[in-house]
Amino acid sequence: MQVFVRQQLSRYAERLSELDFLLSRQDIMSDMPAFLKLSREHTDVSALASRWQRYQQREADLASAREMLADPDMAEMAQEEIATCEAEMLELDAELQRMLLPKDPQDARNAFIEVRAGTGGDESALFAGDLARMYTRYAERQGWRCEIMSESPSEIGGYKEIVIKIEGDGAYGQLRFESGGHRVQRVPVTETQGRIHTSAATVAVMPEPDEAEAITLNPADLRIDTFRASGAGGQHINKTDSAVRVVHLPTGIVAECQDGRSQHANKAKALQVLQARIQEKERSERAAKEAATRKGLIGSGDRSDRIRTYNFPQGRLTDHRINLTLYKLSYIMEGDLTEVIGALRAEREAEQMAELEVNT
Repeated sequence: MQVFVRQQLSRYAERLSELDFLLSRQDIMSDMPAFLKLSREHTDVSALASRWQRYQQREADLASAREMLADPDMAEMAQEEIATCEAEMLELDAELQRMLLPKDPQDARNAFIEVRAGTGGDESALFAGDLARMYTRYAERQGWRCEIMSESPSEIGGYKEIVIKIEGDGAYGQLRFESGGHRVQRVPVTETQGRIHTSAATVAVMPEPDEAEAITLNPADLRIDTFRASGAGGQHINKTDSAVRVVHLPTGIVAECQDGRSQHANKAKALQVLQARIQEKERSERAAKEAATRKGLIGSGDRSDRIRTYNFPQGRLTDHRINLTLYKLSYIMEGDLTEVIGALRAEREAEQMAELEVNT
């Protein structure tokens, strides 16, 4: 185990003692918000401290087993104990390093996925539809719930734009690295000569705003328009002005919803998406400033970043940020994103560990 990791773990052991003391104080116990905050921290620190204690115990066991090697009668048993200790310590080391990484509280939240057709005309809209389907299939595999917040279908299929809300524990943390430009290489259904075309779509993944931290929208900054919903929605939805479009005048950010029959419900959904877009704009601006001094492999999640290529003739997916290439595109398009997302999260954890070592 690296020296800086040991130093960090020792600090957590000290912090556990501090938390035990604080939680026993009467003034803290009577202040419920402070008590709950410290209790949550105590749970996290206690879990880490117990694993660190177990690592130290196995480290001591390993030292004792190595001393036993000198005794011929105990050598075989000592070898078995050494192998067991080393294997467990290796697992604990990796687990402890992951637990030391700073946690983003937004990772546990629900997510909005916005997919937009880019360059490539009708083919890009079809590809945007394929991406939307890929993400909903992945969500289903995770047991999450999907809800279309707004959509703008293309005439020949797919979407010019679609916003999907994905509800599930850790949805944003799993999907956050999908933001950016996605490029597809394939023979379009509209191509009669069999030529491979390249087109693109953009994806933006935004955390659902926390109610306690949500931006307070000034009604004077909003322009709210109602209009008749378009597309396949049944007779009722097409005969009432139930669709809602909200414009945030200071930023020009727009959100709309026309999926429900209720104008009130559509307005609430549109405001929810609007808040997420405003917060994402602020996050992107902060990330751009940070990128001026440090550019991680995962990137800022900006739409202009071309993050991935989907090559259908070769059945190949390539994530350019981490040089990952997989020849299982058909499975991935059916929602099997586990390997891709796992590799991205592992790379980000490696970046965080490097930052932690530098700052220690």
